[in-house]
Amino acid sequence: MASGTAEPGRRRVLIVDDHPSFRASARRLLEGEGYEVVGEAADGAEALRCASEVDPDVVLLDVRLPDLDGFAVSRRITGRPGAPAVILISSREVDEWGGAVADAGARGFISKADLSADAMEALLG
Repeated sequence: MASGTAEPGRRRVLIVDDHPSFRASARRLLEGEGYEVVGEAADGAEALRCASEVDPDVVLLDVRLPDLDGFAVSRRITGRPGAPAVILISSREVDEWGGAVADAGARGFISKADLSADAMEALLG
């Protein structure tokens, strides 16, 4: 399914974060709001593989990963035809990343503390 084709709240999401506890809490939050979590990944290489395999509408992508940083992963995901939307997340605030969010091809950034379905939909439109 191409990005943006699902109804709001029915989007297919891939969660990428190296902390299993955050992935679990994000899954609960998003599934509780009607999203379909189609996969999880713990690092950049796994994220790239999963994004190809599970065809998400949205990739919720941590900036700090143990191998590739989220900006590099985002550029690789968004650089292909029919790419999913990427939303970058971090425990840090967006102002710490400067223009790197826009340069990565991401739809935007959400602080992990502010993650919600409303915040995602505001970026996805």
